[in-house]
Amino acid sequence: MKIWTLETEQWLPLPREEVFRFFADALNLEIITPPMLEFRVVTPPPITMKAGTVVDYRLKLRGIPLRWRSEITRWEPPELFVDEQRRGPYRFWRHLHTFEESGSGTVARDYVEYAVIGGAIVRNLLVAPDLRRIFAYRQEKLAELFCR
Repeated sequence: MKIWTLETEQWLPLPREEVFRFFADALNLEIITPPMLEFRVVTPPPITMKAGTVVDYRLKLRGIPLRWRSEITRWEPPELFVDEQRRGPYRFWRHLHTFEESGSGTVARDYVEYAVIGGAIVRNLLVAPDLRRIFAYRQEKLAELFCR
């Protein structure tokens, strides 16, 4: 199984604890996910985030309704957390979120490792462009929310 990666980083003008707190609220993922995905958290609130927490979502990917289950496998506030797909569209998905103090703000980084059904062709034609758009939207939305 071939594993690919996606890395992003963004400086936000807020203290690390505040940035981490935003990401620690699973419901905020709905806010920073493109509307075209119709992404919804289906796990009833409140969701207490910690290692072992499982969160269920539903979304539409290219118009196809999907369910996604992720598990928090590392939880180290306010520095990092990791979510891993337990059920969903990827053969493999591990997403490391890190938060580092930088000047008067915080650098939020994403490091995603993923594998897809269909290999390089599906990844290159569909998945990688979609992921770039999703994470670009996320950065735009975070800037809109926090960089006023």
